[in-house]
Amino acid sequence: LGRLTTPPVRALPSLPAVLRLDWRFVGIWGAGTLVGLMEETLFGEYINPWAIRIVNAVVPFSLLREFLVGDFGVITMALTYAIALVLPIITTFFIAFGILEDSGYLPRLAVMADRVFKMMGLNGKAVLPMVLGLGCDTMATLTTRVLESKKERVVVTLLLSLGVPCSAQLAVIFAMLATLPVGAQAIWWGTVATTIFLVGWAASKVLPGETSDFVLELPPLRLPQVKNILIKTMARIEWYLKEAVPLFIIGTIILFVGDKTGLLRVLQAAAKPVVNGLLGLPSEAANMFVVGFLRRDYGAVGFWDMAKEGKLDTIQVVVSLVAITLFMPCIAQFFVTIKERGLKTAMGIAGFTLAFSLSVAALINFVLRHWNVTL
Repeated sequence: LGRLTTPPVRALPSLPAVLRLDWRFVGIWGAGTLVGLMEETLFGEYINPWAIRIVNAVVPFSLLREFLVGDFGVITMALTYAIALVLPIITTFFIAFGILEDSGYLPRLAVMADRVFKMMGLNGKAVLPMVLGLGCDTMATLTTRVLESKKERVVVTLLLSLGVPCSAQLAVIFAMLATLPVGAQAIWWGTVATTIFLVGWAASKVLPGETSDFVLELPPLRLPQVKNILIKTMARIEWYLKEAVPLFIIGTIILFVGDKTGLLRVLQAAAKPVVNGLLGLPSEAANMFVVGFLRRDYGAVGFWDMAKEGKLDTIQVVVSLVAITLFMPCIAQFFVTIKERGLKTAMGIAGFTLAFSLSVAALINFVLRHWNVTL
């Protein structure tokens, strides 16, 4: 197996096989079976109904009841999304990533990706933070330290912020894509892949500095140790519970306050020319972009709910997916980018990704509507 997975040529057949196994484990079993069990059965039939009955019976104030179990309730929205929807997905992803990491396959992946990344002014080492970004872009931004030049670190940080959805967001996106025809799926895939390549290539041309040489040791392929995988998975889940879940709660509180104070309606009105006019989405989609800065997967879940309720047609689903995938970094990644790259660079990346994501989504909406494309 070590010889068959060692680049250049003979290792290529192993790549789609590995990705296929990861997809079946994370995308089908994790995002499908486990999420269905947690969201629909555990929370949908037991936890949330019990919580609503208990809160309604015990809490005397209607405002506090809504805060806990209302439409923007801490229990019915924040904890349901964070535990029932996201936790099963990131758990399966971290297990799969741990197997690739512990087996020694990740460095081989870097060697196979070197030629592609060289076209973007990078080298194969960039695949490591890019792949880790599929778990969490915040952690991936920290791992850009493995890149040897400042230019490479800035380019990869930009690509992580722009076109690499984290595991939670990616799972919601895949769930929405699964309901779409092949043509609609191809638009999303093509847009994201083209964006990563073109923006990476352009950034490598515009930003000053030199790229480093690609030197990487290939460890022998080994049988992953269950104990190692469990320890790393539990450590990453602990990070998620401590760092990410509070952001879900903060996002829900902001939505609740915004709803009660009328701020959401003000933001909806302010964003209406862009959301309704350029993107062709319903006014309430503005909420998803507001909370998308807190957590991009939080915004994706909002679009998922709108699609399930029949508020989005096929073109609107495609446009919303493109917009939220390429949207500006979440607040946690933004703060880490400030720490790693500086305030000026972080602000520049956030501003560029916001403008770019909305522009690309608006262009797709215009082309599909103008040419009456049927998806």
